Amino acid sequence: MGIIGSIIIGCLAGYCAGKLMKGGGFGFLMNLLLGLFGGTLGGWLFHQLGISWGGLLGQLGTAIVGAVVILYVASLLKK
Repeated sequence: MGIIGSIIIGCLAGYCAGKLMKGGGFGFLMNLLLGLFGGTLGGWLFHQLGISWGGLLGQLGTAIVGAVVILYVASLLKK
């Protein structure tokens, strides 16, 4: 997938993660930015665990997991 597709997946992941997290995360734009980083973290984390999801939905799921982890850690640091 190209860079534009990866950005779109990351933004969708940030939006979804913001909806999943208690309190709604950090606001729309920050959730989108954290979703971009979450996609990278999710890909690395799943690679380390030997988990591989294929296709567009797999990439979105991986990015959402990473974004939720980042939003959780960021919420701990925010306190």
